[in-house]
Amino acid sequence: MYRIAVIPADGVGPEVSEEAERALRAAARGHDFDVETEWFDWGCDRWLADGKMMPDDYLDILAGFDAIFLGSVGDVSKMPDHLSLELILGIRRGFDQYVNLRPIRLYPGVSTPIRTATAETLDMVVIRENTEGEYAAQGGIFKTGTPDAVALQTAVFTHKGCERVMRYSFELARQRSKLGSEAPVGRVTNCTKSNALNYSMVFWDTVFDEVAADFPDVETDMALVDALSMWMVKNPEWFDVIVASNLFGDIITDLGAMLQGGMGFAAGGNVDPEHRFPSMFEPIHGSAPKYTGQRRGNPIASIEAVRMMLDHLGEHQAADAVGMAIAEVLVEGEVGTRDMGGTNTTDEVGAAIADRIR
Repeated sequence: MYRIAVIPADGVGPEVSEEAERALRAAARGHDFDVETEWFDWGCDRWLADGKMMPDDYLDILAGFDAIFLGSVGDVSKMPDHLSLELILGIRRGFDQYVNLRPIRLYPGVSTPIRTATAETLDMVVIRENTEGEYAAQGGIFKTGTPDAVALQTAVFTHKGCERVMRYSFELARQRSKLGSEAPVGRVTNCTKSNALNYSMVFWDTVFDEVAADFPDVETDMALVDALSMWMVKNPEWFDVIVASNLFGDIITDLGAMLQGGMGFAAGGNVDPEHRFPSMFEPIHGSAPKYTGQRRGNPIASIEAVRMMLDHLGEHQAADAVGMAIAEVLVEGEVGTRDMGGTNTTDEVGAAIADRIR
């Protein structure tokens, strides 16, 4: 029995969360385990009603679950994005989910606007440091509203924070090599900007070199983030595992989503590799408030997030079944939401994938 917390949150979040749960239950029925889900009405509507997006003890509540599924957060018509994002950031920091795991691959049958990306050439993973760096929320605004106003935003890079996410990246590169990845065998690319950020990124590079010395069998590569963005489009087949800081990883994974056909196909995990706390899995697309209730959202990213969740929980056969079901439905091309060139609803696509899982 796995207990899964579901936070559908805002916009199309509840609709894609329903399809994620449908896929999860289909996988459980076919692979000898049970799931118990509990939904939480945390988000912008709750903020409008109560002045809080979630209760003060939200981390204590979530700590009793095996994993968390998050739909999508934010609706600027109800509250500013920098406030609503605290729901996500609070969980990441509170549960020390220091790895943001973003597989970037193109399913056969999916159209991408980037012609260099094919199902044969695109198979990379971006590992983004997830709890500190540029998103450490350190700084302040002084003399607000005056000509002398000053804003300071301080990035925080610790040796421990850099080392552990880099070590995870090298270990993943080894694992992908054993699994026969189509990407170059055992390569970790350091995404940096040390030519301009002469303290934080020079420090980042130094820690990367220290960790790399413990993995002499894994090839290493370094790319400045601006150049890396270019090379991801020009030669996606070059990349295997990329490790990046919080901000840089955030940016290049949206580029990765376009490579793999759009935000509707992109899923991510906020992972505590040591399993001390529940990890959180989500589609990386936004909440798309203008489509709320229209059932137009692509549920595949959410179902892919379920695949990642099952893999993290150790249910590898169930995870593979979900991945194969997604692939088969996409190759057949008989159902699809509007972003896929189809006319089907969110639940029709979700039902087709769940039927294939079963």
